[in-house]
Amino acid sequence: MDSGALLQEIATYCRSVGLAESTFGRLAINDGKLVNRLRYGRRITTDTLERIRSFMAANPRNRHGDAADVVAMPAPAPFRNPPAPTPAAIPGAEKNFRFYDNRQKYLLFVNTCSEKWVIAQRVAMELSNVHPRPPAVRLFDAGVGDGTVLSRAMRAMHHRFPTMPHYLVGKEISLEDVRLTLDKMPDRFFEHPPTVLVMTNLNYSEAPWLTPTSVTAATTLVWHELALSGATAHDFEQQIAGIQPFLAEHWRARTAASGNPLYERPVVLVVYREDQRFLLDQVIPRRGGARADYDLVIASQPYRARASVEFKAKRVLAPLARSLGPAGRMLAIHSHGNDPGLEIVQRIWPGENPFVHDRYELLRAAKAESGAAGRDLNFNAYADNRSVFRYDMHTLPSEVGHTIGTSTLFAAWNAAVYVAQIEDERLASVIGERGYLEATSDVLQRHGGLWFNDESFVISRRRD
Repeated sequence: MDSGALLQEIATYCRSVGLAESTFGRLAINDGKLVNRLRYGRRITTDTLERIRSFMAANPRNRHGDAADVVAMPAPAPFRNPPAPTPAAIPGAEKNFRFYDNRQKYLLFVNTCSEKWVIAQRVAMELSNVHPRPPAVRLFDAGVGDGTVLSRAMRAMHHRFPTMPHYLVGKEISLEDVRLTLDKMPDRFFEHPPTVLVMTNLNYSEAPWLTPTSVTAATTLVWHELALSGATAHDFEQQIAGIQPFLAEHWRARTAASGNPLYERPVVLVVYREDQRFLLDQVIPRRGGARADYDLVIASQPYRARASVEFKAKRVLAPLARSLGPAGRMLAIHSHGNDPGLEIVQRIWPGENPFVHDRYELLRAAKAESGAAGRDLNFNAYADNRSVFRYDMHTLPSEVGHTIGTSTLFAAWNAAVYVAQIEDERLASVIGERGYLEATSDVLQRHGGLWFNDESFVISRRRD
């Protein structure tokens, strides 16, 4: 069911019986943060929904609002590996699945695979083709994630343009990812003082300009500036950590009917050093007056692989291309397949291939969607030796042999299903047996490790 409807139902129930939302979650499913997780767009399984329903049915509302008789539901019986329903049997399972919302899979993937490092290297290569104009080098990251790519790109920018002001805008709807990104920033402000960092949860069509397209959203825009005082990374870290309550209050998301996350309130956070304010006067964005004109746009995994080509072009690629300034370049990257990771997935689900659109098809669609506005754009597919690149799962040479440790197998399986964007409902049908671990072990032994292929392309604007 729709998470908004479930939240409303829980809120009404809690008011009627006099329960706090945290108490409700603890009594119903032994999770005091249940309601908060739902409010931030977290999905729940059908089993959890049934436990919530059973709890409310066993403790009906009364006209006195007396919660004295409310009792906790017993824990569910041990899991016996029942046959899992197929995605088609679960209404909205395919529609509401968002692979990037699974924090455990995501964090395990980014910490065991080198994708972020390799993408940052590709970004650094693009900087050699960037020709910035005053007053600053301008970069937009269309999906910051945990901030690894952005922080490494900032190091490369400092190396390439050590004396120029840097203007960086990062789009990210996940509160946790914003926290992880900001945690990497104190050292960046210390190494390169003339830096303006902007974080926002706006949509792709809005974020480059820091302006909501809806009048209603524009009137509720939360615009916050943080001018860092002091001169050490420690000083900056303390002040950045101090805005956590602000983020928790305003950086909230909900789930749309399509399953995509939407902001509850648009937020723009502008961070810079106070001692650089005079130098950065022409760089610091003003509410209602921010411009795009980016020298470099990073679009790394900005859409679901299975999304339609029309969606990718209209909602992501075309708006980002419009934000490029003269000689600006957009580096787009997505999963390519044809690698051992996909081989693992196909051992379990024969014929599975989520990577249905290659760079040529996407570039054609983006060019068509851009229309007349794309006349001064170049759509560069390049050859495979430049566009397709590999990244690996981190393993020691001794970890892949005749026997492979369970932790390595789990990490490899997680990476394979994360990249292939396999829904939790489908995973539940196979994890009760050892077949998936045997398939993973066989592929790792045959290839001597695990790697994945990404595909990239560039959309650039002419200098004149």
